[in-house]
Amino acid sequence: MRTTVRLDEHLLAQAKRHAAESGRTLTAVLEEALRESLARRNVRTKSKPVRLKTVSGGGIRARVDLDDSASLLDLMES
Repeated sequence: MRTTVRLDEHLLAQAKRHAAESGRTLTAVLEEALRESLARRNVRTKSKPVRLKTVSGGGIRARVDLDDSASLLDLMES
């Protein structure tokens, strides 16, 4: 399939140089780079479960809404 894309001139020059040095076409270099970029996005790494440390206390103050950042900021500043 043929399409048109706009690339930064310096990036295009680097890609052309890389293609020439590796003996491949510019299309092959761009396809490989795009495939690698998309593959990295699809890789999911397993992460360890997060363990949060807690301390004893009275819990959340009355009338504190953790979803309201403006009121939380007001409380922290007072």
